[in-house]
Order: sequence, then structure tokens, then C-alpha cells
Amino acid sequence: MAGKSADCAPALRYPRGVNYAFLLLPDFALIFGGYLVCRYTALNRSVWQPVEALVYYLLFPVLLFQSIVKSPIALGEASALMAAGLLLSLGGIALVYALPLLPGLGRRLDAGAHASAAQVAFRFNSFMALALAERVAGSQGLQLIAVLIGVCVPLLNVAAVWPMARHGEHHFARELLRNPLILATVSGLAANLLGLRLPDWLAPSATRIGNAALVLGLMAAGAGMQWGRLQQQRLLTASVLAIRHLLLPLLAWGLARLLALDATQSAVLLAFSALPTASSCYVLAAHMGTQGPYVAGLVTLSTLLGPLSLWLALALLLPQLPLGPR
Repeated sequence: MAGKSADCAPALRYPRGVNYAFLLLPDFALIFGGYLVCRYTALNRSVWQPVEALVYYLLFPVLLFQSIVKSPIALGEASALMAAGLLLSLGGIALVYALPLLPGLGRRLDAGAHASAAQVAFRFNSFMALALAERVAGSQGLQLIAVLIGVCVPLLNVAAVWPMARHGEHHFARELLRNPLILATVSGLAANLLGLRLPDWLAPSATRIGNAALVLGLMAAGAGMQWGRLQQQRLLTASVLAIRHLLLPLLAWGLARLLALDATQSAVLLAFSALPTASSCYVLAAHMGTQGPYVAGLVTLSTLLGPLSLWLALALLLPQLPLGPR
């Protein structure tokens, strides 16, 4: 892999001076806007509950499917990056699953809150991933992030459903087979590998549905947010967000070194590791009858922490890699 560094480096747009807070501002503004609309207008919770169902069952699945199928996945060229992404995802899952087992910590965590919040530690905002990858590494970055989305999202969605299904006494296999986010990502990956694409006449409509998913999903997260829940679960909140915004970037840095990723792959992996959590975390938690308002607060805090973790990953850790840009 080392020999590819020179070829890939010219495409890399090393993100010095990038204003990461500005990059994430539109998403935070939508979350805050949903909070204000729900609290201070006639568009209260009775309005937003059907919106959550629409996002969960239709809009987000279309967004995920389109994000995966629109860029061909070159499995051979991206094998090391795929391995790094899967190992990174498994690391995040293992870390947050282990929290209740830690001496002195586990008995202080509410089991229901942990089941709902665990997904926040390892899931990521796919739309931010696509936007940031293009900014960091151009069209090649888009292709590489599509690889990570395709191979990691099914695993991450399964890991998100498992603790909530177990805690809520849902049938795990049935929840997986009925989960529209998992069905969309698995079918999108299969279509990509088979070389299938959306027809040209359908792509613009799918794009508009995806845009609606992003807007309504973020606003629904704000509408369901209750700050008091964060105060009640301070230790869990700190633990989950530390995994998402500190430990995962450090793990990604170690994996990039271990697997000798080239400069562009390293930049994409580090950006991927430092993203805010997925806004659909709230939608999934609310759908499965767990602590959706608490998860909505975590989504908001994760969005606020995103600029810091992106700065850590791309401005501090990336230049320390042997094959990274200088």
C-alpha cells in the first residue's frame, strides 16, 4: 500500500484552516429549529410523531440506498480501508457494549438509557460523511467514503438494534428483518456490487427524498429533545460521547498506521471516525419505544462536539501518520 501514497497524495486537500463548526452549523440549526417549533408553536409533539414515522419508514431508507449505490465500490483497491472501517466499527461497538461491565461504572448506568444510547457511540451522520470526504479528498474521497458507508452501515445498524431489542424484549431477528434502515443498506450494497444503478429519470426524485430525510430527521430530533434527560444520565452521556469523539479518532489513527493506508485513505478514515453521530439514532430509539428524548439530546451534543473531534482527527492526528500529508 505504501507505493500508492505518491499517486494519491496530489488529490488530497489537506484541511488546514477548515472551520469545522461552520461545516456542522446547518445541521445544528435544523435540530435547534425543530426544538423551537415543537416547544413554542402549534406544531407540537402530535405533529412530529407522524413525521418520525415517515422519516423512519420511507425517507431515511431511500437516502441510505441512494448514498450507497451512486458510487461504484472497487473492492480490491479499497480492501485495506474496508478492513480499517470494519475494525473501527467493531471497536466502537465493543467499547460501548462494555460500559455496563466496568467495575464501579456498570451499576451506576440505567439499563434502558444505555440500550438506547449505545448506538450514539458508533453510528455516524452519512450526509456529513459525504460532504466532508469530498472537501478533504475530492471525487476519490467520495468513492472511498461510499465504501465505508456500504460495508459499515449494515453492521452498525445491527449493533444499534440489538441492545434495544434485548432490553425491550423484542424479537431480535424479527426486528432486523423489519428494520427499514438495515434493509436499505443491505440492498444498496448488493445493488452496488451487482453494478445496478438508479435510472436517470428516478435519480432526481431520490435525491429530493434524501434531502427531505436529512431536514426532517434533524428537526424531528430537535422536536423530541428533552435536556433534563441529559442531566439525569451524566455519566453515561460523558462515556458515550467520549467514545464517539475521542477514542474512535485515536483508534482510527492506530489502524491507519497498522494497515499502512495511503494518504487519501488515511484522511477519509480519520474524518469518518470523528463525525457526529447519526441523526437517525433518535428516529430508531423513538420507533423501538426506548428513551428517544434522551437520545435526541445526545445527537445534539454530538453535533456540537463534531468540530472538536474533526479538528483532533484531521489537524492533529493526520499529520502524524508516516504516509500522511506534511
